[in-house]
Amino acid sequence: MNAEIICVGTELLLGDILNRNAQFLAQQLAKLGIPHYYQTVVGDNLERIHKALTVACARSQLLIFTGGLGPTPDDLTTEALASFFNAPLKENPDAIADIERKYTQRGREMAVSNRKQALIPNGAEILPNPSGTAPGLIWQPRPGLTILTFPGVPAEMQRMWQETAVPYLCSQGWCQETIYSRTLKHWGIPEATLAEKVAPFLEHSNPSVAPYASKGEVKLRISARAESESIALQLIEPVQQKLQQIAGLDCYGMDDDTLASVVGKQLQAAEETLSVAESCTGGNLGQMLTSVPGSSNYFMGGVISYDDQVKMALLGVEPEALAQEGAVSGTVAKQMAVGVRSRLGTTWGLSITGIAGPGGGTDRKPVGLVYIGLAGPGDEVESFEYRLGSVKGRDWIRQLSSCHALDRLRRRLVNRPE
Repeated sequence: MNAEIICVGTELLLGDILNRNAQFLAQQLAKLGIPHYYQTVVGDNLERIHKALTVACARSQLLIFTGGLGPTPDDLTTEALASFFNAPLKENPDAIADIERKYTQRGREMAVSNRKQALIPNGAEILPNPSGTAPGLIWQPRPGLTILTFPGVPAEMQRMWQETAVPYLCSQGWCQETIYSRTLKHWGIPEATLAEKVAPFLEHSNPSVAPYASKGEVKLRISARAESESIALQLIEPVQQKLQQIAGLDCYGMDDDTLASVVGKQLQAAEETLSVAESCTGGNLGQMLTSVPGSSNYFMGGVISYDDQVKMALLGVEPEALAQEGAVSGTVAKQMAVGVRSRLGTTWGLSITGIAGPGGGTDRKPVGLVYIGLAGPGDEVESFEYRLGSVKGRDWIRQLSSCHALDRLRRRLVNRPE
């Protein structure tokens, strides 16, 4: 038996709203061990919802709907289900009483259109909504088919899922196993190279190993199916250890780790501090660092030295270096790192200077050329050159530059000079 997620809403198709509901439900189904092979997004159109139902009913036994339960004419999920299965709609007295009570508590008068939310197909049960006015449905319109419906508001849907849907599904025998996953995160290695290194593991079935890349980061997802999460972890851990050994320093963390959070842990463990100087990234590196709770313990601040005058006045960059080599150079990156470290009195100084584009590039210094400077304890100072290209645009260059800078610091904190 397998499940299918069907999200209803033209706003999803237009990209006006990010489909967080599908992501949440997919993760929850995996935790319950319920196979899930298909997701569908369909607009607010009766005929197209019927077509989606025709396909879904032929291949899945559990259909989970989100969206389309509101009081307006374009909220069509319940109406579409009822007409598809030829079931009359009836006003549920408990549902209408709950909606009226919530409006009274808010000191507002219920609109006539809200009565629509209390209509349910004959034979269906209410899936209570403690937070909002739109109840969902639990319905078995025919043998071997179960339908759950939820409002599109993520907070409402998630509470309804946890409080009612999960206990119901488990009581119906859907929760026999769990699928648990752990994700190893890598930076500084191409996806194809990592896949070649771990190729034998990609043929495993339980646990399975799958690589995928996103925004310069390469991930290995290890997934195991078992009777419980603890047993799944027992299957995952030996594979995880072998994969980490193969990847070495290219593997920087797992699951919720970020480069910024990992660097923060390293600095805090060593009782060291960091300051940053940014040119082309315009504060992005500082934002990444300060997004980590507790970062004030090790991150002292930064300088956005976009203009050369700021580089000279605040960071002590030499005019000769700017004149002879230009702001985008290894020499200037080093001087920026040394300058911010000195000015803010930190253990480490990290800098970025580059050409984010779309203009400003030359044959010798094209868009996407970036230098990172790293100044550490004593006289230790280095620079690193990256050529990130211009195809993916300005934001891509800025983000990758920030990540490369954090990765350089991470690696230096692990491999300190003797």
